[in-house]
Amino acid sequence: MYNVRAVRDSGIQERILVVDDEEVIRDYVCTVLVAAGYRCAAAASGVEALGLLTAGEEFELMLSDMMMAEMRGDVLLERTKEQFPDMPVIMVTAVNDISEALKSIRNGAYDYLLKPFEREQLLNTVNRALENRRLRLENRRYQLHLESRVAERTADLQRANAELRKSYDITLEALGDALDLKDAETEGHSKRVTAFTIAIARAMGLDDDNIRVIARGAFLHDIGKMAIPDNVLRKPGPLNEEELNIMREHCLRGYQMVTKIPFLTEAAEIVYSHQERWDGTGYPRGLKGEEIPLGARIFAIADTLDAMTSDRPYRGAQSYQAAREEIERWSGRQFDPVIVQVFLSMPQGIWENVRRQIHPQVFRVPEVPELAGAGSN
Repeated sequence: MYNVRAVRDSGIQERILVVDDEEVIRDYVCTVLVAAGYRCAAAASGVEALGLLTAGEEFELMLSDMMMAEMRGDVLLERTKEQFPDMPVIMVTAVNDISEALKSIRNGAYDYLLKPFEREQLLNTVNRALENRRLRLENRRYQLHLESRVAERTADLQRANAELRKSYDITLEALGDALDLKDAETEGHSKRVTAFTIAIARAMGLDDDNIRVIARGAFLHDIGKMAIPDNVLRKPGPLNEEELNIMREHCLRGYQMVTKIPFLTEAAEIVYSHQERWDGTGYPRGLKGEEIPLGARIFAIADTLDAMTSDRPYRGAQSYQAAREEIERWSGRQFDPVIVQVFLSMPQGIWENVRRQIHPQVFRVPEVPELAGAGSN
């Protein structure tokens, strides 16, 4: 049985619009509803009801007669469902028009009442309709709140990931600095070659995520040298065959160090392969052509460019033009010929600009169109 006291005690007075062209029925329905604790408004036609609704009157429920002279109830239902989809509608009809009542439910009405109806039947139907509305609105609010919370958590996670990535990269740069202290001959080489690698990768049209992976591999390419004995690493003269074999272990040593770090798994492959050659004559695995990871193939050109254009104890820096010519000469042997063509298509002036703009944050992928994205700011 419908609990009238519960409605009154809740302090909630839902507004109900009663639409019927028979005054006696309107008055009866409104009297029952008001006695049950609802607020009630009446309209003598569908046109009058639409006028109340469009004028800004808010109702939680509408009861409408089906057969009315000025506007049929099914037409009123259609108009109100378009404009007020959250307001349930109960249709009221005679027994011989039950097929029309069922049709109205298919068209969006919540339920129907058959004339003549009892007071309890009216209140129970109204209560179910209003409860259904409350549940739908609560579910919608919950969904909106949930979506908002998910968006907030996603933003928090993205910020946390950004901070974590920044921390990782700061740690990597500290490792690079430690390597520079151990191998002073090539101080700054890791940052320069990373910047050059980023420039070529950007010119190839690679996306930022791939470029970051490649940049990390380029920066850490010589990290395995930290495991090479100082008497070999810092030997002033040429290495003998045994020492050369020890030096060549730095690729595997670096890979073994880096691959243990989950976020550097992909970069570790570049560390392992950075001394491979396009024609298969490199080391440590003798990879050939596209067997060599793309990042390592890009790095090979950047590494030669930096080596030739930097001062070394045994010779001075050579020109960028000389480096271009050397890289072109070894295309198809040491270097991937497709990447060589990309490199040669880049303006020579870009490399000096990149060198000048090198910044401690070597892993942030830049957006500098005039430099083809080459600056490693």
